Amino acid sequence: MAYTIRALIASDWPAIKEIYQLGIDTGDATYETQAPETEVLKSKFLADPQLVAENNGQVIGWAMLSAVSSRCVYGGVAETSIYVNPEHHGLGVGRALLSALVLMSEKLGFWTLQAQIFPENKPSIALHKQQGFREVGYRERLGKRNGIWRDVLFLERRSAVVGSSDSDQCLKS
Repeated sequence: MAYTIRALIASDWPAIKEIYQLGIDTGDATYETQAPETEVLKSKFLADPQLVAENNGQVIGWAMLSAVSSRCVYGGVAETSIYVNPEHHGLGVGRALLSALVLMSEKLGFWTLQAQIFPENKPSIALHKQQGFREVGYRERLGKRNGIWRDVLFLERRSAVVGSSDSDQCLKS
């Protein structure tokens, strides 16, 4: 299957929301139980990078970053979000999206990427580890989803090219 990784455009948001809901419906992707309205969904993510995977003119997956803190000192730290339409799982779409997200994040000055993944979501854990993420913690009973306490595996990826100097500058947003 041929697909292209490209920057998100405004007309992609309905497909992004639909794919997000498909991920929500699995029960193992997020604490959310319903995809929020598009404007709320947009507000969760940093403006750049925002990537989609496209096949024959149709968005089949997306990847974005969200800030982990508003404090300047954490300006180079972000959390990953990657969702692929289940019809396209196992075809390398997630790997291509995460690889592109990592490269773009480094160009933008991010030195640490984090992921919080339900332990049951083995494919997402494997995907992140393939891209250099490592387990740094296990958060027990972090929150409830549909009334059931859920644990979260905490992973991070440190850039080999960004954040290695003693610079004390904060990223500009």
